[in-house]
Amino acid sequence: MAPEKQNDKQAELCDFGLIGLAVMGENLALNIESRGYSVAVYNRTTSVMENFMAGRAAGKKFIGCTSPKALVASLAKPRKIMMMVKAGAPVDAVIDEVTPLLDKGDILIDGGNSYYVDTERRTTELTEKGIHYIGAGVSGGEEGALKGPSIMPGGDKSAWPAVKPIFQAIAAKVGPNNDIPCCEWVGPRGAGHYVKMVHNGIEYGDMQLICEAYFLMTEALGLTNDELYDVFADWNTGELDSYLIEITRDIFSVKEGGDYLVDKVLDRAGAKGTGKWMSQLALDLGVPSTLVTEAVYARSLSALKEERVRASKLLKGPHGDHLNGKKYEGDKQAFITQIRDALYASKIVSYAQGFVQLRAAAAEHDWPLNYGDCAMLWRGGCIIRAVFLDRIKEAFDKDPKLDNLLLAPYFASAVDKAQDGWRHVVATSATLGIPVPAFATALAYYDGYRRARLPANLLQAQRDYFGAHTYERVDKPAGEMFHTEWLDLRKSPAV
Repeated sequence: MAPEKQNDKQAELCDFGLIGLAVMGENLALNIESRGYSVAVYNRTTSVMENFMAGRAAGKKFIGCTSPKALVASLAKPRKIMMMVKAGAPVDAVIDEVTPLLDKGDILIDGGNSYYVDTERRTTELTEKGIHYIGAGVSGGEEGALKGPSIMPGGDKSAWPAVKPIFQAIAAKVGPNNDIPCCEWVGPRGAGHYVKMVHNGIEYGDMQLICEAYFLMTEALGLTNDELYDVFADWNTGELDSYLIEITRDIFSVKEGGDYLVDKVLDRAGAKGTGKWMSQLALDLGVPSTLVTEAVYARSLSALKEERVRASKLLKGPHGDHLNGKKYEGDKQAFITQIRDALYASKIVSYAQGFVQLRAAAAEHDWPLNYGDCAMLWRGGCIIRAVFLDRIKEAFDKDPKLDNLLLAPYFASAVDKAQDGWRHVVATSATLGIPVPAFATALAYYDGYRRARLPANLLQAQRDYFGAHTYERVDKPAGEMFHTEWLDLRKSPAV
């Protein structure tokens, strides 16, 4: 075939391939095509692909493929294929099916919520076969996928130049001129999916904190949904301005048959596991990501709906009654302001813990993470997007080795201003019998972190007493270990 014929044929091939046409995959495909790229699509259930081609893709630069082989044959080299399938075994199944069809230098991308360890393994295995692998966290839900998500790519960096123009074209944009894409290279191997997991963990915490604020305002203050709408609308104009506050406001306005829909939703929460992953990995790293852990437990407790209904008839609360909680008798507006302070301060703690865990993971896995850039990846398009992420970027730009966001002047001042209200809310909630586990654990973390001395000296003495685990001394050099025969030296108990 003459070279010009080859060029003509290459020009007919698609720029990008996508496997998996569920809501996220379909919307991402439409987003990519809208930026001027041609897209080949494949779905295991052929009718899904056919319906897409006959519907939303009609008349656009798409090629529908009935097999992975047809998809690969439809793509220009180096082929760029993104998988939008369920995490776990389905991703490995697609990789096993597609890899034999690829040439060295082709690029395979996992855009799902994969466990970072799987991404580390897949990157290594495919690199050995000459295939470039990218694990890209994608956040923003179906709307973000269509209009501009946050994208957190990691893996084989040699593939980044080939996909960067596409990813940054479809990503959400922020900045004064709305020209900074919420997509930048994160790091090697599983770094992208780890950052996405931490994003999801912070999302768990944010949602739980908002739910606790809502619960206090309904249970303690008796606010109506119309009043809650006004509160969240007000909060969304200040420091709490964020996507989750915005959608919470909107939820309180939705009616069905004259009744508010939120009141008809069963109080039993679901979860997909990424919050649990972050909590488990925090334990492995020895970092106290307490807020996401408490948020996961709160969902677990909500799942015990039938047990809670039975318990509500037996277990007593304040003043010996069986009520869910008592009403607040103080200044209603002042308490709403204090709840706002508790929410803001706890939110700062949530992000601080997330970045502490990222730092520990980066050290563990030798990932050169840029924490300010990570914050900006979340500034638009994603579920935890919020105005104060700019402040996080500023903090890490000023001090890239910052140990904890709570030590940055802006955040230290913000928490100091909010802490009186925060403490009042936690204490009052306990008095009223209204659970606020995320507010409380955030405050406990703050108080523990600001203490130069904690009771772990007694804990170490206990460990040495029963297990000879040794201990360090405040009057000796760090790292020098001691053991005491406590039983021999103890005071004899009175008979």
